[in-house]
Amino acid sequence: MITKRNNFGWQITGEKKLLDTVVMTLTEQQTVSPEGNPGKYIVMNANDWVVVVPTISSNGKKYFIMVEQWRHASKSISIEFPGGVVDKGEDPEKAGKRELLEETGYKAEKLIHLASMSPNPALFSNTIHFYTTTSLKNTNTQHLDEDEFIQIKKIPVEEVYSSMGTGSYSHGLMCAALFSYKQHLDKN
Repeated sequence: MITKRNNFGWQITGEKKLLDTVVMTLTEQQTVSPEGNPGKYIVMNANDWVVVVPTISSNGKKYFIMVEQWRHASKSISIEFPGGVVDKGEDPEKAGKRELLEETGYKAEKLIHLASMSPNPALFSNTIHFYTTTSLKNTNTQHLDEDEFIQIKKIPVEEVYSSMGTGSYSHGLMCAALFSYKQHLDKN
C-alpha cells in the first residue's frame, strides 16, 4: 500500500562546513523530517555552471562545436559542449559567452537560453544553465586556464546524436544539454 503524504518539506536546523575547496564547499545539514525525525545530509555547494551548445553550418551540413578533454573523476577523455563555472556575481549568459570564447576561440554575438536545472538535487545546491547559439565568429584563439588542456572539435550533429550517452560522450550533463537543445528545435 502506498502512503500519501501532504507535507514533504524538511526543516534545516543547522549546517556545518566539512571541507572548502576551489570548486565547492562540502557541508553537513542537520535536518528534521516531516515526521519530526532528525537527520544529517551531505550537500555540495558550488557556483552555478553554464554550458553552450554552439552550431555552425558548412557546405550544407550542420556541426556542433565541442571540446575534448580529460576528466579526472572518470579517468577518461570526454567530448563535451563548451562550458564551465559561472563566477560569483556573473550573469550566466555572460559566463556562457566567456567560456565559449575561452575554450573554443568562438565568439557568440547572441546566446539563446535553453533551460536551467539542478545538476543533481540530492547532492548539489547549484544550477546549470544551458544556451545555444548560431551567431559565431571564429577568433582562432583559445584562452585556456593553466590547468585546461582542450582540443576543439567540429562534429556533425548526427554523429553527436547517435553517440550521446556512450564512450567519450558519457557526461550526463551533456545529455541534458543536447536534450534541451532538441526541445528548443522542436518548439521552433
